[in-house]
Amino acid sequence: MDTTVWLTLATVLAVGLAIAAAVLLVRVFKARRLLLDAGIPLRDKALFWVAVAYTLSPVDLIPDPVYLDDIGVLLLALRALQAAATAAREGKEPGAA
Repeated sequence: MDTTVWLTLATVLAVGLAIAAAVLLVRVFKARRLLLDAGIPLRDKALFWVAVAYTLSPVDLIPDPVYLDDIGVLLLALRALQAAATAAREGKEPGAA
C-alpha cells in the first residue's frame, strides 16, 4: 500500500472520530438537565461524573491515541443516566423488571 491509501484511511478515521466526538459532546450537554432532576438516583448521577473525570484524566485503561475507551465509558454512563431518567418518569425503580 502506498502513502496515499494510508493518508486517505487516516483522514477518514479522523473525520469519523471528530463526528463521534461532536455527537458525544452534544449528548453530554443535553445530560445537564438530567443531573438536576430530583427523581434520578444519586448513583447514576455520580456514575456520569466519574465517567467525565475518567475521560478528562490522563490515566487510561487502554493507552491509545484515539480515546476509544474514554468514549465508550462516557457513552455507557450517558446510557445509564438516560435509562434512570426514563425509569424515573415511568415511576419505577431502575433495573426493576
